[in-house]
Amino acid sequence: MLKIKPVSAFLPLLFLLLPFAGHSQDWATAAISGCTENASTGIDRGELIAFAKQFVGTPYRRAGADPKKGFDCSGFVSYIFRHFNIILPRSSREYKSLGTTLKPEEFKVGDVIVFYGFRDRSHIGHVGIICEADGMNSRFIHASSGKVHSVTISRLAQEGYRARFYKCINRIQ
Repeated sequence: MLKIKPVSAFLPLLFLLLPFAGHSQDWATAAISGCTENASTGIDRGELIAFAKQFVGTPYRRAGADPKKGFDCSGFVSYIFRHFNIILPRSSREYKSLGTTLKPEEFKVGDVIVFYGFRDRSHIGHVGIICEADGMNSRFIHASSGKVHSVTISRLAQEGYRARFYKCINRIQ
């Protein structure tokens, strides 16, 4: 005889799947893969950048991770990747030991670019996403606390960024 389990037996599984509801990626696949940062994602890099570009002009907000209120740099990067079910650190400092450093000729659209702090080169202070890959002449999208004070696109070759460049990493696989 077939025994039917009560709904409460499936609640833990339901809570695992809820974060993936409404996302473009197959939520069952994402749930099974655990959505780890090292998972093979099959994400279209162009799609990731097109999604990110929708937020150009969104105000900079310290500790912000919400497009309605504003973003800081790591809040923006984590928000964009989370939309594609990739979990990244919420703090830019956590990127220091994350991933394998790419050579400039290996940079691709969608890679994460990591910078030292503005005033202090002993820690990581800024992150963005490559949106036009061309080695050290690449352009990246990021939430800037500088003059623009919003999500913007900048050139890595600009003096202020080139001097602070730490590394570029691939989180899409």
